[in-house]
Amino acid sequence: MWKYEKRLQYPVKIKQSNPQMAQFIMSQYGGPDGEIGASMRYLSQRYSMPYKVGKGLLTDIGTEELAHMEIVAAIIHQLTRNLTPEQIKESGFGPYYIDHTTGIWPQAAGGIPFNACEFQSKGDPITDLFEDMAAEQKARSTYDNILRVVKDPDVCDPIRYLREREIVHFQRFGEALRDLQDHLDSKNFYAFNPSFDKVKSE
Repeated sequence: MWKYEKRLQYPVKIKQSNPQMAQFIMSQYGGPDGEIGASMRYLSQRYSMPYKVGKGLLTDIGTEELAHMEIVAAIIHQLTRNLTPEQIKESGFGPYYIDHTTGIWPQAAGGIPFNACEFQSKGDPITDLFEDMAAEQKARSTYDNILRVVKDPDVCDPIRYLREREIVHFQRFGEALRDLQDHLDSKNFYAFNPSFDKVKSE
């Protein structure tokens, strides 16, 4: 199904290592609003999306989130390569280094490992699309926070790109929600129109 191109979706060319900065950014790899959760969320939800527009969109964005994982991983890798023992200790990177050396491992900035409970696939398309829109806004907020504390232009450049894509994804999910609602029974907001939710005519 997928064709892998051996290049990043957006280039990452970081000159200066900075393990402390890497700890901030790794939250967008495996944190609560990171790219792993996003890709798993959308690629799981697509199976219960009843219409082609939504199903195709979830597949497209879920696939793009895999590319974003790769960008974030490249940033972390380049920020942590060639570290000295002194840099590791002084930056607070020691606990991560002891467990993973400088390998890429999914965790939040606070050290909490990635957990699939951080995303939902409910099976109700309206519920899922609202979750998706919220997820994109939370990811955008995280990138905002990163840009507030990170000043290296080589790092900020790909982070800005990723932030822009979160905004685009939010807009696209809004379009998919409107398309879904256009298909619904006009008397009922919810996609599956359960019998207990319909108003009985007298």
